[in-house]
Amino acid sequence: MPTNRGTAVPYLTALTLLIAVPTALLLAGCGALGDGWWANQAARPVHDPHAAGTAVENTRSGTPDWRIRHKGAEHEIEGYADRVSVLPGQSFRLFVSTTAAGFRVEAFRVGWYGGAQARRIWTSSRRPGTRQAAPVVSAGTRTVTAPWRPSLTVPTAHWPEGVYLLRLTADTGAQRYVPLTLRSASTRGRVVVLNATTTWQAYNLWGGRNLYRGPGGHDDRSRAVSFDRPYDKNGTGKFMGYEHPAIVLAEKTGVPLAYATDNDLHADPGLLDGARGLVSLGHDEYWSTRMRAHVTRARDRGANLAFLGANAVNRHIRLDPTPLGPDRLVTCYKDAAEDPVSRTDPAESTQDWRLPPHPRPESDVMGIMYNCFPATGAFTVRRPGHWLLRGTGARRGTAFPGLIGPETDALNPGGPTPRPIEIWAHSPIDCGGTPMTADAAYYTTASGSGVVATGTMRWVCALRGPACGHGVTRRTQRFVATVTGTLLREMARGPLGASHPARDDRP
Repeated sequence: MPTNRGTAVPYLTALTLLIAVPTALLLAGCGALGDGWWANQAARPVHDPHAAGTAVENTRSGTPDWRIRHKGAEHEIEGYADRVSVLPGQSFRLFVSTTAAGFRVEAFRVGWYGGAQARRIWTSSRRPGTRQAAPVVSAGTRTVTAPWRPSLTVPTAHWPEGVYLLRLTADTGAQRYVPLTLRSASTRGRVVVLNATTTWQAYNLWGGRNLYRGPGGHDDRSRAVSFDRPYDKNGTGKFMGYEHPAIVLAEKTGVPLAYATDNDLHADPGLLDGARGLVSLGHDEYWSTRMRAHVTRARDRGANLAFLGANAVNRHIRLDPTPLGPDRLVTCYKDAAEDPVSRTDPAESTQDWRLPPHPRPESDVMGIMYNCFPATGAFTVRRPGHWLLRGTGARRGTAFPGLIGPETDALNPGGPTPRPIEIWAHSPIDCGGTPMTADAAYYTTASGSGVVATGTMRWVCALRGPACGHGVTRRTQRFVATVTGTLLREMARGPLGASHPARDDRP
């Protein structure tokens, strides 16, 4: 998101203004999921041997009591893990601070589970509580860390891979989460769900600073943020609002899934070897050079990509070590003039990917690019016969109010724009008082891969139905769930370009 978040002005950098194009050219070229509809849908698994793990896991009984019942005072209990992700069977350490005499930890795996949406996998014994040290702010980058002592080591033997919420409960009843991913040892033959952990951390205001602001405002923000601290609010970062609903739906479909985080995508060049596809969820803004290179290579080898949000691959970052391990420091100056690396290694300077000193617009990966904040409007269908819209009943011009926002992407025919590309939805929007458009796109490559981008950040939230707010209806929820289900199943079957070759739009 832009640094001027909260003001009613479009986010238009100098480069964005230079590449803006007329509408005619564009046409040429946090809470419970909604009840009702979800509860009445039968899962339709893809018959693939790799699906067995997820499919079997979701036949188990869930644990309805997995949510935070009482958050308590601001620092009554909070914590973080010394790993963003681990392989099943590996242990990790939890660092917990509480004003209570003791606490317990429960580990819940997120999934469908017959509508319960999580299952308790592990529970700790009661542990003595300690109020740990105050946050420390480093000079220069204004990085906030929590210099705490470890409270316990958590084993993961026999835990199934997936996304976990560790619920900390103090003796007083106060609760917070700590998120953790049990990443997949192999992604071969599976669709990879990517947790946007670098973006979670970019917005994390625990200790008073993130990459957007500090006590003194924008100029007092951090230039690097650390995973060596809790997340603010309920402890989940951006997970609940932008990822949880999509993961529940994906597990319900029975599609063969694998799990990874941004940190894993950065660290492991072979992470996507043999994967059927990669799904980037609702808000995946902060990408390193390695992340982008590894995804591009996978696409060019036939892996499908899906971006179920907007504003993805917008900020260029570096990942560096902290005392607790590699890749736990997210550096993003957002201004090449501030970043000393811009003078020694311009390709690694941290600002928007589309900006100098080494511009590489995100449309080269996504097909479309970030164009607006704050955006409002109705998601409007342009190609009713498109394979993604199968079973929706949508016609040309069918509109879904509330589904657009708060950020959007659009086609820029000036490029870099992969070809052939199709615009399956083209939506008039209000961008802080300026009329603009948002686009949902699909392109295919010579390798056979297909790339889908929804062009709106509210796509995953809309899976919650009216609980999402913003005027999202049950009708919109059904539409988004149907399209997402179709997308996941088709991605799981192999390269989309083989069965659904894109054809360039024509005037």
